[in-house]
Amino acid sequence: MKSYRYYDLVMAVFVSVLLLSNIASSAKIIDWHLSFFGLRLAFDAGTLVFPVSYIFGDVLTEVYGYARARRVIWVGFSMSALMSGFLALVQWMPGEAMWQEYAGDGAFLAILGGVSSGGIIVASLAAYFLGEFSNSYILARMKVRMQGRHLWMRTIGSTLVGQGLDTVTFILIACIFGVFPWAIALSLIVANYIFKVGIEVLLTPVTYKAVGFLKAVEQEDYYDRKTDFNPFRMTVG
Repeated sequence: MKSYRYYDLVMAVFVSVLLLSNIASSAKIIDWHLSFFGLRLAFDAGTLVFPVSYIFGDVLTEVYGYARARRVIWVGFSMSALMSGFLALVQWMPGEAMWQEYAGDGAFLAILGGVSSGGIIVASLAAYFLGEFSNSYILARMKVRMQGRHLWMRTIGSTLVGQGLDTVTFILIACIFGVFPWAIALSLIVANYIFKVGIEVLLTPVTYKAVGFLKAVEQEDYYDRKTDFNPFRMTVG
């Protein structure tokens, strides 16, 4: 298997951004007091950083190919599950008496309870699985079809689908489990989707720079012409 200089670094940043976004999503809902055709644009705080994971996902697929991006997606999926499981364990353990006075289980549940609750775990992992794999698949297939041209069209096009599936799945499942109230479900979906796609569009020049740099340094520009796109296959070859 060919070794790469920056593949592990890109994986580490991808996973770090993913975990940070999960914590931020549970911690706070942001309202900039803006509206879109009368719909209030409130969104969970994870939306501020989560779109960056899609940019890294685009870079991984564009440079290293779908199979290596698939490995990174599964690492992120596993680490998200591990983080949620560990926080659930911490939530279950009894708190120290002095800590209960100045913070307490109520504060822990209010801020991190979402990350450790069954609802947010199911919502996050289901949305992540559908969004990331659809994004990577569409980008890889479009690259072959377009013969490597129009990177901006491929990154934005794949994001439109991936972020759409991710956002709708996450908000709906979270509302079903009572993480978010149904009253703001549509607002969260619209605001999250607009913000996430907007970030992708605004950072397109950064994506071009990162892709160009990595292709030159790694001497790689992978085309998924004969790739097995089964998301459950763990091998690269």
